[in-house]
Amino acid sequence: MPAAASAEPAHPAADRLDLAEVLAALGHPVRLEIVRKLASGEETFCGEVVPDLPRSSVTHHLRTLRESGVICQRPQGRKLYLALRREDLEIRFPGLLELVLACRSRPLDSDCDEQPL
Repeated sequence: MPAAASAEPAHPAADRLDLAEVLAALGHPVRLEIVRKLASGEETFCGEVVPDLPRSSVTHHLRTLRESGVICQRPQGRKLYLALRREDLEIRFPGLLELVLACRSRPLDSDCDEQPL
């Protein structure tokens, strides 16, 4: 592992989070599942969140989530710890994260008690 890889990854400041970037990051099923696994708010080891994906895919998805401001990453030794930036997202986009976490993917023709927007 190169020395630069162990450096603390850059995270955007809360006031610089962009709605389009956050929505794009949350729009992929794998990234959405990562966010759901981090929803407890506790920092989690990367291998516990995405154990069954190829390393290149994991790297891509985590980078997208980090660069959009959805998660923060903290390297410790050879492990990478992840946490959802729940407070920052709530301050910047009130209610968005709760709405995203409450929604479940389902077929378009499924019965649903929710009313369309």
